[in-house]
Amino acid sequence: MSRDIFQRRIQRVRERLREEGIDAFLVAVPENRYYLSGFEADDLLLTESSGYLLIMEQASYLLTDSRYEEEAKAEAPDFNVVIYRNGFPEALAGLGADLAVRRLAVEGHYLTVKLHGDIEKALRESRPDAEIVSLTDVVEKLRVVKEPEEIERIRASLALTEKVLLAVWEGLKPGKRERDVAWEIERRIREGGGEAVSFPPIVASGANAALPHAVPTDRMIGEGELVIFDLGSRLHHCCSDMTRTWASGEPDHKLREIYSIVREAQVAAQAVVRAGEDTAAVDAVARDFIRDAGYGDYFGHGLGHGLGLAVHEPPGLRKTKGTVLEENMVVTVEPGIYLPGFGGVRLENMVRVTQTGCEVLNGVDLMYRWTR
Repeated sequence: MSRDIFQRRIQRVRERLREEGIDAFLVAVPENRYYLSGFEADDLLLTESSGYLLIMEQASYLLTDSRYEEEAKAEAPDFNVVIYRNGFPEALAGLGADLAVRRLAVEGHYLTVKLHGDIEKALRESRPDAEIVSLTDVVEKLRVVKEPEEIERIRASLALTEKVLLAVWEGLKPGKRERDVAWEIERRIREGGGEAVSFPPIVASGANAALPHAVPTDRMIGEGELVIFDLGSRLHHCCSDMTRTWASGEPDHKLREIYSIVREAQVAAQAVVRAGEDTAAVDAVARDFIRDAGYGDYFGHGLGHGLGLAVHEPPGLRKTKGTVLEENMVVTVEPGIYLPGFGGVRLENMVRVTQTGCEVLNGVDLMYRWTR
């Protein structure tokens, strides 16, 4: 990705800092760090960061430890790389004192309470008049509308996911274990060039399909069942996410009925996605359809979510906290019906918001055409 893109993003962050009267902004969220710098290292744990960005009006810094020194210099050439050897809070405090930082903003929605306290204590020891404030969603608001390069990367990630699902789909049959199929998905994504799965694959058969976030088990796929496949890959740092529901043999009438209802609800919701529409209104289209069909109590989650560098990111398509959709947002549309002890259905497409509607990014159908 061009360095100009990173520089433009940083300038937009600086505009927000000027509006808020902030001297420096500490970036801790891994996806935000990559979005602004190009530094690719992953964080293994919330409490074990591979680095932080410090954005100021005239300069930008990448603070990391010796493990990532060479990568930081190569991948983030626009940043001054600072290597901390006695802990991050101490290094930040020393740098803040040298740079006369009086008002530091942090991503309060991400930092642990302990790290926030350690930063505050170290900074005030070096500069007693320093103030720490929380700024949430500064970078996330930039990430929500995708740039052309990001959209192409998302397309490539989805294409890989669909290629894998097609290969797995062709070999499906009763008697296979959920856990084995999930591993096949993960293996094929990595062998196909994916950096990782964007989340652990869901393979949920029979009654397990009534669990929206089921964990694959040793259960074997039986005859006349529905099996939910929810999978995604991460490619070029961008995530994909899609769900299809496979039928083993000829499921009974009720399973076919809820499948048809879910598919009709998905199509109806996709038809109203467009720039300027409220996400809660889009959710309501699918939710009301499922309710009117008699299954409103069995669709509990939101209709969809944004995705890009993270598999779940704003905007959320749910019945509360509506957001106005904008052109080139990428969101999922994934209604479902889940009947405890019996089975369930979920169908998920990824769509790009346009001025006049939406572009369904999925090229693989794999939908049944049952009628109610």
